[in-house]
Amino acid sequence: MSFLLYEGIEPVDLAAIGVVSMAKRVIPGLSYETLARDRQAVQFSNGLLVVPSRSFEEVEEVDVLLVPGGPGWRKASEDPAVLAFIRRVAPSALVCSVCTGAMILAAAGALDGLSATTKIEVVPPEVSPLHELRERYPEVRPEAALLVDSGAVITGGGVTLCIDAVLYLLEKRYGKDAADEVARIMEYGAARDANRARFGQTAAPLPA
Repeated sequence: MSFLLYEGIEPVDLAAIGVVSMAKRVIPGLSYETLARDRQAVQFSNGLLVVPSRSFEEVEEVDVLLVPGGPGWRKASEDPAVLAFIRRVAPSALVCSVCTGAMILAAAGALDGLSATTKIEVVPPEVSPLHELRERYPEVRPEAALLVDSGAVITGGGVTLCIDAVLYLLEKRYGKDAADEVARIMEYGAARDANRARFGQTAAPLPA
């Protein structure tokens, strides 16, 4: 699994990487990396510095590309290097966004003609990203959901819901039993059930 890094990511979205790290105890063959425009440390919204594993130019293709969110999404959605990388790898990858990462996918054209979700809750007078998705990208169909699975593209909800999105990815690839076991060892089973009850989800059928 490849995590796209850009300046201004919200640190809580690192929980997505944390899920994969925990999942390696259940799925030993699982691996992950971080990618950015170069190998220089990327500064998150709180000043945290994260050094990427590889640069965009070092990558030919990826299996799963995960695009996180955070206040830096606005600049990232206008960054030619970020958008070009997404457009290059998206045709052969399973692409997933969490939180406002969906706004970056929309800017790259990866959500055109698809339903999608993103962060909903904000602090007034901020505008809900879900509403902004509707206004900025009329070719995308916004949904208030835990996640939306459109096949080759999956969009997850806001902030800590990145955990649910990654568990869904694991279930899609490795089966329900594996994903349930990862949720158990993370002590996230009750929260996962509560989020499903709160939002519901729009999803394509998982493989048997």
